Amino acid sequence: MPERRTVALVTLGCARNEVDSEELAGRLAADGWELVEEAADADVAVVNTCGFVEAAKKDSVDALLEARDLKDHGRTQAVVAVGCMAERYGKELAEALPEADGVLGFDDYADISDRLQTILSGGIHASHTPRDRRKLLPISPAERQDASSVALPGHAQDTPPEDLPAGVAPASGPRAPLRRRLDSSPVASVKLASGCDRRCSFCAIPSFRGSFISRRPSDVLGETRWLAEQGVKEVMLVSENNTSYGKDLGDIRLLETLLPELAAVDGIERIRVSYLQPAEMRPGLIDVLTSTEKVAPYFDLSFQHSAPGVLRAMRRFGDTDRFLGLLEEIRGKAPQAGARSNFIVGFPGETEEDLAELERFISEARLDAIGVFGYSDEEGTEAAGYENKLDPDEVAERLEHISRLAEELTAQRAEERLGEVVEVLVEEIDESGAAGAVLGRGAHQAPETDGQTQLSTDAKPAVGRMVEAKVIATEGVDLVAEPLRPLDGTGGGAWSEEAAR
Repeated sequence: MPERRTVALVTLGCARNEVDSEELAGRLAADGWELVEEAADADVAVVNTCGFVEAAKKDSVDALLEARDLKDHGRTQAVVAVGCMAERYGKELAEALPEADGVLGFDDYADISDRLQTILSGGIHASHTPRDRRKLLPISPAERQDASSVALPGHAQDTPPEDLPAGVAPASGPRAPLRRRLDSSPVASVKLASGCDRRCSFCAIPSFRGSFISRRPSDVLGETRWLAEQGVKEVMLVSENNTSYGKDLGDIRLLETLLPELAAVDGIERIRVSYLQPAEMRPGLIDVLTSTEKVAPYFDLSFQHSAPGVLRAMRRFGDTDRFLGLLEEIRGKAPQAGARSNFIVGFPGETEEDLAELERFISEARLDAIGVFGYSDEEGTEAAGYENKLDPDEVAERLEHISRLAEELTAQRAEERLGEVVEVLVEEIDESGAAGAVLGRGAHQAPETDGQTQLSTDAKPAVGRMVEAKVIATEGVDLVAEPLRPLDGTGGGAWSEEAAR
């Protein structure tokens, strides 16, 4: 009987990392590793790091150090770093953080079981030397689909084994990566593409995630069907830039075709699209996102700023009035559509007039959720070499000011939803209170980032159920909604026209 080997995956960062962790989990489970939830119960703790901004990198280092401490108090024998920070820094991270027993890049994912076994047995696997992954794929997007020698986490690149343990599957057919769910949430992400061809001056992601390459529609559909079989009700499509989907497959409008097919998958109640570039939005995509049944009218638009001068320095496009016009077009088709964005303040050369222009935009945009970040240099980016850097204290002051304004404005936007009827996906029964609380999210609320909705009910509907409810109260960006139908543990009940009034 083979020796028992246990592994825990600790995931930091974005939803793309969560998908990568489930691929690693699938590969490890297929090779006989037992997956456990807590790092303290595992022989090997694998930390899937984030390398996007300074705060995320610090969280990744803290998680590695915390996992390392378990070697002195728990079962853990080895701590291994994977993910974006490991890919971006490689040997440099290994030298700066000797507490990690291994630092593995994306090229190691296909052989993750062997790598962990080597480290667990006391061997050493050399940390990789970082390289600009944009140079690994052809310049022409149309030639990238044949680049099978380049490691692309989440893409179909090898033939899975025939005998797989329960819960592990090639998620979309014979060409698919293995995947194993790491939780029982009714929500799961599906990777639509990898990499990015944009050259925003503040962003290092393309250098370590590589150039843009789409997954084939059949793979995305197959994975969505597999997730539905696992009990998933909402699928969130993720990538660095979903609006570019299909350009390397010869059809930049492929997303408009794919979305209705995904929405028709049996068992799926909601499809959500994230990471949209305002400059690449097109009328046909807006039409599909606002009119397709089961596709959430949700617009995660990467504005970053609205002052033209700052946007040009960021190597982005648009301005306040164009952005407001885009939001007006969306709401003209779907008045209840959700919209969110992130913004950077204190960018090199940002004037007080630029900041006032950003204030004008967010004051008029009626966004449901706003993330605000203070600018800091990211090594290897164009902006790191810019002149006219603002004093860090000034950046911090602007960050506090815009963050406070954003908090007020998003709370006001939530209040505008009083009386609306929302479709709430039940995700959790919180038993910490005296009566317990039924928590979920409406179509305008993405996981982790956009708040939640509490259902005003004494019933305990099943997790994963979609509940139609009317908004009766707000608390910040969070909503309280009253079901329009009587609820029990499994559903049922007649719709009440009186309740909807």
